[in-house]
Amino acid sequence: MSKESPRLFTPGPLTTSPSVRQAMMHDLGSRDSRFLKIVADIRDRLLMIAGVSQEQGYEAVLMQGSGTFGIESVIGSVIGPEDQLLIVVNGAYGRRMHKIATAKLLDCEMIEFDDCEVPDVGAVNERLSQERFTHLAVVHCETTTGIMNPIREIGEVAKSHGLIYIVDAMSSFGAVPVDMAEDRIDFLVSSANKCIQGVPGFSFAIGDRNVLAECKHQSTSVSLDLREQLAGLESNGQFRFTPPTHTMLAFDQALKELVEEGGVAGRAKRYQENQHAIVSGMRELGFVETICAEHQSYIITSFNYPADENFDFQQFYSKLAARGLVIYPGKQSDTECFRIGNIGHLFKQDMIELLAAIRDVLGELGIQRSGHDVESKG
Repeated sequence: MSKESPRLFTPGPLTTSPSVRQAMMHDLGSRDSRFLKIVADIRDRLLMIAGVSQEQGYEAVLMQGSGTFGIESVIGSVIGPEDQLLIVVNGAYGRRMHKIATAKLLDCEMIEFDDCEVPDVGAVNERLSQERFTHLAVVHCETTTGIMNPIREIGEVAKSHGLIYIVDAMSSFGAVPVDMAEDRIDFLVSSANKCIQGVPGFSFAIGDRNVLAECKHQSTSVSLDLREQLAGLESNGQFRFTPPTHTMLAFDQALKELVEEGGVAGRAKRYQENQHAIVSGMRELGFVETICAEHQSYIITSFNYPADENFDFQQFYSKLAARGLVIYPGKQSDTECFRIGNIGHLFKQDMIELLAAIRDVLGELGIQRSGHDVESKG
């Protein structure tokens, strides 16, 4: 393994800049005025990235824990025992939302599509017409494959039925443009360690204040009560429980670097360049993408295993990791694939160096490297 930090070609945790890591080298008390100002500034800047404001009735609520904690806080706080939730599912993270809702004994159903298939908005509309649903949820970028889902079109359908609309934007927020008002989103959830390029430690939900105000005493969780978390932040600027201070210092720096890069548009441009370099290079090596280009995100790309008896993913992974280059295994149950992330503090040169290493590793494994010889297992 490289003596330096490995480069993470993953969807998060991901490679961070030296200055983001350096920002954590300070201790601040959770009630320190400097820290409370950072918390307030973070909340304001998250609203700006989402294209909304407090004047429009939106609030950014920070929640300790990973992105899944944030998702559970929204599902558990916003959906009550008399409500009915429909989840649009085409991957593992949509199924995870269903698992959370089921564990909370909520009335919840799924409309499922293949992991490599973009949800049919017409089918979603038809399903909503059949039952008395009150809430609709979907994942924006399903990192199971890297597919992008049409959240604006689904949002229009949700509002045509008068539903509360929840979007898991874990792997897209900060690099894929979103306007919560125009996309008709009531609650959007993401986390610190994705496209904003912070480190793990907290998630956040951006939501409609009026909707949240109606959810008093609805959550069955003490620590994941989104409404109470907002009340605490508003009363004195503090978290109700111990905040991840160092993670938030890193996130504050990461937000500054997002602005310096040109905001969401600037970051999207770099990620797109990364993804183009990876896809072009992997095609030259004979690999085939799992998702068609039309629906592929520039966040993470899935590639099918080559149809070569010498290919063993664990060996492939380990040899790359020994070079300080970490990729991601596949998450589909019916397709043999692996994933390469394009996000984090990585640039086109990093992609070129990864491709060179992949070429070398294929040679070590005795795998032919031409497009003709390295056909996909599909």
